[in-house]
Amino acid sequence: MLEFIGKGKSHHCNGKTRRDFLRVGTLGAMGMTLADYLWAQQHGAVKEGSDDRACIMIFNLGAPSQLDTFDMKPDAPAEVRGPFRPIKTNSDHFQVSEILPMHAKIADKFSIVRSCYHTSAAVHDAGWQMMQTGRQFTGGVETPHAGSVVAFLKGRKSDLPPHVVLPELMGRGGGGLPNGQAGGFLGKSFDPFALMADPSKPNFRVPDLLPPDEIGTVRLERRKRMREIVDDQIGRFEKSDDARLLNENFHTAYRLMTSPQAREAFDLSQEKPQTRERYGMNRFGQCCLLARRLIESGVRFVTINTFLTVFDEITWDIHGSKPFTSIEGMKNIVAPTYDRAYSALIEDLDQRGMLDLTLVTNLSEFGRTPKVNPAGGRDHWPQCFTVGFAGGGVQGGRAVGASDPIGAVPADRPTPPGDVVATIFHALGLDLQAELPGPGGRPYPLVDFGSHEIKELF
Repeated sequence: MLEFIGKGKSHHCNGKTRRDFLRVGTLGAMGMTLADYLWAQQHGAVKEGSDDRACIMIFNLGAPSQLDTFDMKPDAPAEVRGPFRPIKTNSDHFQVSEILPMHAKIADKFSIVRSCYHTSAAVHDAGWQMMQTGRQFTGGVETPHAGSVVAFLKGRKSDLPPHVVLPELMGRGGGGLPNGQAGGFLGKSFDPFALMADPSKPNFRVPDLLPPDEIGTVRLERRKRMREIVDDQIGRFEKSDDARLLNENFHTAYRLMTSPQAREAFDLSQEKPQTRERYGMNRFGQCCLLARRLIESGVRFVTINTFLTVFDEITWDIHGSKPFTSIEGMKNIVAPTYDRAYSALIEDLDQRGMLDLTLVTNLSEFGRTPKVNPAGGRDHWPQCFTVGFAGGGVQGGRAVGASDPIGAVPADRPTPPGDVVATIFHALGLDLQAELPGPGGRPYPLVDFGSHEIKELF
């Protein structure tokens, strides 16, 4: 246990001692400050008995077409229904597209919501904000990612960070907006830990877990000297946010670098070759496998970006012409990769007895246009789309809500982003009536006004 505490004892104006404020082995090691801890305790944001609950958020950059995946319209005109046919699943309540045959075999393990929508602009990064935070950023206020909220309220429970993004943060979305994958007004200390590496590569290594002999003596000495810097800043903590952030970042980096638990969690070579093949030996497949290992090791929230950007990469963004993806590209490349990895993740969690306590949610920024465009693709459509939930108390095999006959607007149970994020928080045992310390220290509602969990899933 590391403890960067001086020998003396000084009191702050609120009566708390310097030792209370900097005990790394307790609050600091959890990724929390004393103020964070007291806020969570005083506001009763976390329900008892929820400590073991976790979440894997799969974010489908580019936005899958609801009409070609989970909300097919076989009786609609050809320009609406598209080229694929629906197939039966092992659930009596919904069918899926023929391009997702492995989903069909595990449909009893997940449920879908076919009536999602949002009112923001039809640009990728606007949707990224809405769906990962439950709100659109306005007035210069950046709402924290759902995983960052969980990290703030629950802290860490192992040597690993409470919120990890795989394989790295989202890139450009075209709108020049913040992408929602940050701590927002909670502060940079609640930004997620981003892997910044491809776990499918043969030489996969986590940069922040390189052992001391590979870091080099110069860098190691520099890190050791950071302790002196932190101690020097202790007396100025009440005045300096930079000092606090320096302290927290140091603890996180050093804890990761020296932790056998963290090193083992990221070591995919410990998995059987058959298991790795089941997930798919590609970036997304191995990220899904790594997410399972991280949850097993105590990470509370893992966000997986299926792709890194919507430009110059085959993604769900099926406009039909370059630099975007065609419907054939979705059929032959994107869907098989996704189908294989997702079904492997759900089956693996279930077989290991982890699914009941691990929510797996599949989100995207919007849907696609009801009619196929002249290029043979579909364009952006935030008016209606489908998201998925599995585990974490969710009943599988259900279809919640419905779209109209052409998949253009919700016809039943309209579901805004706030309800999606509220469902995540509910599954993780957070009190939806709780508040966060918002900009300027003012109370900020945990979920958007009027938002509540999607009760039909539970």
